[in-house]
Amino acid sequence: MTTSPTAQLELRNISVEAEGKQVVRNASLTLTAGTISVLMGPNGSGKSTLVNAVMGHPHYRVTTGGLFLDGEDIIGLPVEKKAQLGLFLSLQHVPKVGGITLAAFLHKVHTARTGEVVDVLAYYLRLRDIAHEYGIKDDLLDRPITAGLSGGEKKLSEILQLAALRPTFAILDEIDSGVDVDALRKVFSAVERLREEGTGVLIISHHPSLLEHLTPTHVHVMTGGTVVRSGDADLAREVIAEGFCGAIACPVKDACKARPAS
Repeated sequence: MTTSPTAQLELRNISVEAEGKQVVRNASLTLTAGTISVLMGPNGSGKSTLVNAVMGHPHYRVTTGGLFLDGEDIIGLPVEKKAQLGLFLSLQHVPKVGGITLAAFLHKVHTARTGEVVDVLAYYLRLRDIAHEYGIKDDLLDRPITAGLSGGEKKLSEILQLAALRPTFAILDEIDSGVDVDALRKVFSAVERLREEGTGVLIISHHPSLLEHLTPTHVHVMTGGTVVRSGDADLAREVIAEGFCGAIACPVKDACKARPAS
């Protein structure tokens, strides 16, 4: 899919309920094609809930707000329609999926998303070339999507999916979690390459070495279910140096700790 250099994805005044409780309130942020944004916040601040909810996770209910792709509100579209429009979500906790190889899965997704009819073997060879370009072992193509994979292999499998599908916007929920140093370099190298090719990326991360690999254009801090501060890479450095409470100037010690949320 060709990405417009001016494409924007806006999460506007999103509020979310889970199990009858409000866990996200009036959260807003904007992603732009060809940029990297980072969403940070204490555990339980609602980061994963926010991105899962806007993508259509059935455990969450968006009660107010919209998801605007180039000005059009797509919040009510089914998950598969959002994917066809170029949205990609890498889950923090990837479910175990067996019975279908990564290559077969990507072939089906490619056909459903683009309408292109491509020979299975030809597409497999295309995927193998992509894996080599990104320094990822191509044996992942012949293994189940996630079942039986280590934590690092699951993340590299998701990176391979990203590289193959070339989404307009990619939301990566702790893509750097549970990854060894070598795999981490491949993950961040792939993210930077995709950004250069026009993909807008939102990374949810707690990893202190993030700024050693990437320079985000925008950084957002979320706590208590809403985005409370935004800035550039200097804000991430401030969070790493002073913690979340210091970065958002909590008037009372521990006041910035979020209430339990997903």
